[in-house]
Amino acid sequence: MKVLINKFLKDEDGATAIEYGLIAALIAVAIITAVRAVGTELSNTFSTVASNL
Repeated sequence: MKVLINKFLKDEDGATAIEYGLIAALIAVAIITAVRAVGTELSNTFSTVASNL
């Protein structure tokens, strides 16, 4: 029984999965922020072109 408990306490698979999840969430936030910024600039550019035509 003691061997099983020690093995469970040393198992880090769950921690690794959580770390990968956090990294994926941070990457998603960065992508969303970049896409919004580019989208806003693109919208402004199209508006300027449309008003000049």
